[in-house]
Amino acid sequence: MEEIVSQEHIEKRILIICGKKVLLDKDLAMLYGVSTKRLNEQVRRNIKRFPSDFMFQLTAEEVILLQSIILGLRSQFATLNEPIGAQAVAKRGRHIKYRPYAFTEQGVAMISSVLDSDRAIDVNILIMRAFVRIGEALSTQKEIAAKLSELEREIGNHHEDIGIIFEAMRQLMEPPPESPKPRIGFSAER
Repeated sequence: MEEIVSQEHIEKRILIICGKKVLLDKDLAMLYGVSTKRLNEQVRRNIKRFPSDFMFQLTAEEVILLQSIILGLRSQFATLNEPIGAQAVAKRGRHIKYRPYAFTEQGVAMISSVLDSDRAIDVNILIMRAFVRIGEALSTQKEIAAKLSELEREIGNHHEDIGIIFEAMRQLMEPPPESPKPRIGFSAER
């Protein structure tokens, strides 16, 4: 299979929203080579195939956050004519027209059955591989974080033990206290 888009390109488009790995409708449409409108039409026509754990629409707050992140990534100096707010999201043509849909891994798998084309099948295989790679990377990060926490706990416990050892060594290094020297000679105190 000739690679239509790179694996890295797909992985960069996968977002984590509400603790789920998702792809937005506009990104999926671009990958599949269709318009976002057409993709969403096909989804609406087959809505029974897309329960809430397969697809959900972003809230206005999530859209605002997403826009601010994207603007921040595009340019550190990017400014808008007005602050990003719920009203700005609702205005036609200002920022976005509609709140985007987010598709989980299962939702993306379902889209390939809705968009019946060779390109959709090929791209879907690449997307599934990207989801798997990101899942493995997240799993590895969680394992590393758990091991780091365990190491911190062990060091924390050893820290007290090491302190006790150093204190004992300091005591051993101190010269012994001088005992009173006996007087030489005759003493009448007996």
